[in-house]
Amino acid sequence: MQVGMLSAASGVKIETIRYYEKVGLLPKPVRAGNGRRVYDQADAERLSFIRRARLLGFPMADIRAILALRAPKAGNATVRTIAERHLATVRARLADLRALEDMLILAIDDCQAGRGDVCPVVAAIAKA
Repeated sequence: MQVGMLSAASGVKIETIRYYEKVGLLPKPVRAGNGRRVYDQADAERLSFIRRARLLGFPMADIRAILALRAPKAGNATVRTIAERHLATVRARLADLRALEDMLILAIDDCQAGRGDVCPVVAAIAKA
């Protein structure tokens, strides 16, 4: 398949596909006789995996490591370690978001009650 079809099949934009090739997350494709890049279903599956991993917040270095160990049972402990580290990061972000939520709730309540010389929301954001 050509890059446009690969983009549609994987949900990854063409520019991003080229970038992933450049940084080595996607292998360089074979070239047809006319010089165009040719991709296969394995490339689409790999790109879909990369897209989902990025959506889940995995850094590219971790995605690269996971892809290198993707064979069945190969490197399960390493992949688990990467996932555990990412889980810790996600939990830290969630704690930060909960604290932000609490701060905004109080600021909005203060704003609604007319408390403060300065808008309580602006003051809360300035402190954050």
